[in-house]
This record gives sequence, C-alpha cells and structure tokens, in this order.
Amino acid sequence: QVHLVESGGGLVQAGGSLRLSCATSGLAFANYNMAWFRQAPGKQRELVAAITAGGSTNYLDSVKGRFTISRDNAKNPVYLQMNSLQPEDTAVYYCNYRYNPAPWGQGTQVTVSS
Repeated sequence: QVHLVESGGGLVQAGGSLRLSCATSGLAFANYNMAWFRQAPGKQRELVAAITAGGSTNYLDSVKGRFTISRDNAKNPVYLQMNSLQPEDTAVYYCNYRYNPAPWGQGTQVTVSS
C-alpha cells in the first residue's frame, strides 16, 4: 500500500508563508500527475494545485499568483509554496496522485490568523 506523508504546515499570520512537502514510499512521483488538495472545517475537499509529469501546472483561482506547486523528479518530493496566506486558506492540506488517488494521508494543518 502507498503511504503518503505531508509536512510543513503550521500557524501563521495573514500575509505569511509556508512550504508544504509531500513524500511517498510507493509509486515514484516522476511518472504521475500530482496534486495538492485541502479541506476546511465543514467543507468538502477541493483541488488546490496540480502538476503533470512534464511540469505543467494548474491552480484553484483563489490561490493563483500566491501558491506554487513544484516537483523534484530526481529526489521525488512534491512541494507547495504558499505565500500571502489568508485566513480563508485555513484547512488541512493533502497531497495525492491526481487521477488515481492512493489512500489519503493524515494531511498537514495550515492555520492562518487575522
């Protein structure tokens, strides 16, 4: 079974930055489209950012220009750089394969205060 592990979350003030990391002991990321998702309290999980095996990216409109998804194929991790964080970004953030999800990890909590 694939194990996905997210890290890098924390508590920041509005305008702050965090860098999330995703690692796996399963399938290599280099050959798959990957994505970051988030789930806020009382809300459904939503796609935040995605990156293809070739490096093309897409973003949720509300984070475009503030968040950057990237990958290191040689070392395998996937990252989400989050700048200019807003309270609306508060959620648990998860990574996964975009089109054939593995079991969800525990995610990493991002909390943005006013």
